[in-house]
Amino acid sequence: MPASAAATTRPEYDSPSALARLLDAEGLAMSKRLGQNFLVNRGIREKILGAVGREAGDRVWEIGPGIGSMTSMLLDAGLEVAAFEIDHGFARLLNRVFGEEERFRLVEGDFLDTWPGELETRGPPDIVIGNLPYNAAAAMVASLLEGGVGRRLVFTVQREVAQRMAAKPGGKDYSSFTVLCASSSSVRILFDIGGGSFWPAPRVTSSVVAMEPLRSPLASDDRKGFSRFVRQSFSSRRKTLRNNLKAAGWTERIVDGALDALGIDRAVRAEALAPDVLAALYSHACAAGPRAPTIEPL
Repeated sequence: MPASAAATTRPEYDSPSALARLLDAEGLAMSKRLGQNFLVNRGIREKILGAVGREAGDRVWEIGPGIGSMTSMLLDAGLEVAAFEIDHGFARLLNRVFGEEERFRLVEGDFLDTWPGELETRGPPDIVIGNLPYNAAAAMVASLLEGGVGRRLVFTVQREVAQRMAAKPGGKDYSSFTVLCASSSSVRILFDIGGGSFWPAPRVTSSVVAMEPLRSPLASDDRKGFSRFVRQSFSSRRKTLRNNLKAAGWTERIVDGALDALGIDRAVRAEALAPDVLAALYSHACAAGPRAPTIEPL
């Protein structure tokens, strides 16, 4: 069956009124909790597709396809798509629209729970793409980076999240999440998307971010351990890095020894240090003694 053939006619993805009628006929509704907004601006979808840097036959993981507006474009571009959808109703519709396409596969459930199994059984994707919900975007990106998944990642996120991903040391947006991103990938904010390009229209501006793995990521031999160390370092922005690490279980001897070895002021805060400096601190701390067990949130 050709790639464009499907069991059901594809929805009118550019028409909010047509989508509203479809959802009503299917007994489906949008969920604010899941951050569901359909990208109805075809021009923007084409720009995102252009940012993917794909080749025919590439394997793509699509996070949160909704009812398939980007899925449709990815398939038409000759890509193999594994669509991760948490909403059971949307998943049912996706399966009906694309289920007979050879290069489409649906993975139903929470992405954070399902992607490790997909990786184990079918191997890594070439590309990861998705319109990520605000409340889960950082956790999703972090899990992929810690797992070393994908040669290119293209995400639509709220602009505030994008600014955190691409922030520089010393700025208000610089955080443990920034360090995790910058220590493993190059991060570029490609363009913004106004609320009017979505239906329903959110009251925020979104940004499209492209990430490509570095040839030599920091702490490449222990990404999860380094991620834990960075979270501990940033656990309280009011406290010095030294006090944050001590509170997390690192001994004073280890922390002060690592700071002194690198000539870093003991009163420094984590947000003042670049990712490579934090990686060097982690290396010194690990060489000096056992690691602390506490894991702080992003």
